[in-house]
Amino acid sequence: MINWNNLDTLTSFKELSEVERVNLAEVMSGENGAERVKDYSVPMTEDLTYNYAAKAVDDKVLAALAKLAKEAQLTEKYAALYNGEVINTGEKRLVLHQLTRGQLGDKVEADGVDKREFYVKQQQRIADFANKVHAGEITNAAGEKFTTVVQIGIGGSDLGPRAMYLSLENWAKKNGTFKMEAKFISNVDPDDAAAVLNSIDVAHSIFVLVSKSGTTLETLTNESFVKDALKNAGLDASKHMIAVTSETSPLAKSDDYLAAFFMDDYIGGRYSSTSAVGGAVLSLAFGPEVFAQFLAGAAKVDEVSKNEDLLKNPAMLDAMIGVYERNVLGYPATAVLPYSQALSRFPAHLQQLDMESNGKSVNRFGEPVDYPTGPVIFGEPGTNGQHSFYQLLHQGTNIIPLQFIDFKNSQIGTDVVIQDSTSQQKLCANVAAQIVAFACGKSDENRNKNFEGGRPSSIIIGKELTPETLGALLAHFENKVMFQGFVWNVNSFDQEGVQLGKVLAKRVLAHETDGALKVYSDLLDI
Repeated sequence: MINWNNLDTLTSFKELSEVERVNLAEVMSGENGAERVKDYSVPMTEDLTYNYAAKAVDDKVLAALAKLAKEAQLTEKYAALYNGEVINTGEKRLVLHQLTRGQLGDKVEADGVDKREFYVKQQQRIADFANKVHAGEITNAAGEKFTTVVQIGIGGSDLGPRAMYLSLENWAKKNGTFKMEAKFISNVDPDDAAAVLNSIDVAHSIFVLVSKSGTTLETLTNESFVKDALKNAGLDASKHMIAVTSETSPLAKSDDYLAAFFMDDYIGGRYSSTSAVGGAVLSLAFGPEVFAQFLAGAAKVDEVSKNEDLLKNPAMLDAMIGVYERNVLGYPATAVLPYSQALSRFPAHLQQLDMESNGKSVNRFGEPVDYPTGPVIFGEPGTNGQHSFYQLLHQGTNIIPLQFIDFKNSQIGTDVVIQDSTSQQKLCANVAAQIVAFACGKSDENRNKNFEGGRPSSIIIGKELTPETLGALLAHFENKVMFQGFVWNVNSFDQEGVQLGKVLAKRVLAHETDGALKVYSDLLDI
């Protein structure tokens, strides 16, 4: 039987709070540090490793975390999720994003439909459509091939797919799978849509409108913007647009689109990159085979995340260390630092994934919680970040845990030797140096040059960023966020916090305002 209890009611959490703290600078120095780096490491897939040597944990802390994970029933709750129980209590929905990439457990039926079959069917429909576009069987009105795909969506319909596209763009060009350039329109700011439209040949562009409900204000506004541009170019918009939506939305059977591909209410936007939301744009950009490799990588991590042994389950281990840092050590934020330019938008995606999922102050039953939940997530690629906000990370008054990501090899393979090392070697040298610098610090009589150390970090190390390793990375963080939500006893799958602003914005546009809202409206000439 599964019990949903608040973190501060668990006996093992109280025990964890009493475990002796680790002196990170001490344990990471000298030979002790060398042994930790070798020992505190766990494979995620055959190509990725999670190393947590520079986290402020030892065997005692890890044992306490394992005990907490067991008392919080993380394995059982994960199984309940992928076997189709109603985990999203706020909206009374199943949570099925794992089913888009594999069958982890029992057959899941909802609304009289086998959901795994439903997701596979949509993937097959998208693959067929993409192949026909690439082969020139589906063309523009002049019979010419489409060369650009533009995704219109916001939030999870933009951040994840955009991050995934940018992550694989150079890989696809290097490996001969680059089919079409992709662009993204998300912001209701007209400059966003105008800039994209000015950068493309609309006559050879196909637009993917992504809206589950078919009513998202920003997305429909940008759709109108695009339709207007197509009309002004003398083009039939219905011959240039497809929809990704639910089967019950007004977009599903509209003649305004070449085709409609379906998602459902059981996959939240921030978890939708492996659904039709990411599938359409990524399959058009790189080909269905590449999208299939991406799904395969995610499926491998989903399977590993079933392991009951904390030290053999990287996503659960990462989650539990994060809980320890947030709720025992009191660290309020986490920086995501990919040493890969291809992952330039990955931190932005993880920011939504984590903060929209676990940024809650009530538990699954709507009762207030008396402990911190999700951390603030931010980040930029290294080495750029080193010349930006690392000053605060190294010497600021707050300790901020760090999540590094690095690959041994570059995607494109073009490099140069300068001062006896390649650019890729310099990149990797920087991440290794940063981990040790943050952990061990440096004593100096000049306080301005003194580094306290004791700044915890972990690193995910891969051979190369490929579709499969990208899928594995994505699933790792999705599962980490899920496990943390289980521990905090919050619903990680609704997002009521984004609704109030939308409601008030509609009042402003309808000129139904008073008080401060009216004055702000007047100041902005609305």
